[in-house]
Amino acid sequence: MEIVYWSIISILFIIGFIGLVYPIIPSVLFLLAGYLLYGVFFSFEPFGWFFWIIQSLFIILLFVADYIANMIGIQKYGGSKAGVWGSTIGLLVGPFVIPFLGILIGPFIGAVGAELLVNKRNFKDSLKIGFGSVVGFVSSVITKTVIQILMIAYFLVVVL
Repeated sequence: MEIVYWSIISILFIIGFIGLVYPIIPSVLFLLAGYLLYGVFFSFEPFGWFFWIIQSLFIILLFVADYIANMIGIQKYGGSKAGVWGSTIGLLVGPFVIPFLGILIGPFIGAVGAELLVNKRNFKDSLKIGFGSVVGFVSSVITKTVIQILMIAYFLVVVL
C-alpha cells in the first residue's frame, strides 16, 4: 500500500510542475496537497512549525519570483504596467485559445496589444515588449521550477 501512497503524492507533485507552464493549475496547492496526504497516509509528526514556516517562505518566494520575472522581462524591454497586465491576461487566456503554443503566444500578444492600445506605442516597440514578456515568462518558469524542487527536496529530507 505504501507504493500506492507514494505514487499519489508523486502525481500531485508532477501536476504541480505542470502548473508552472499552465498557470490555470495552482501548483502550490498540489504541492501542499501532497504534503497533507503524506500526513494522512503516514504521519503528520515530521511536520513541525519550522517545516510550515520554511514552506510558507518558499510559497511567498514563488509568488514574488513570478511577479518580478514578468515585470522585469517587460520593463527591461521598455514596457509599462499595461504591458504587464496584458501579458498576464494573455498568459491566462492563451492556452485555451491556442493549446500548447498559447502559453508563449498569449503573453506576447497580450503585451503587444496592451502597449499598442493603452500606451499608443508603435508596432516595433510593442513587438519588442512582447518579446520581453516571453523572456519574463520563461525566466519565471525556470525560477519557480528551482523553488519547487527545493520545496520537494526539503519535504523529502524531513519525511525520509
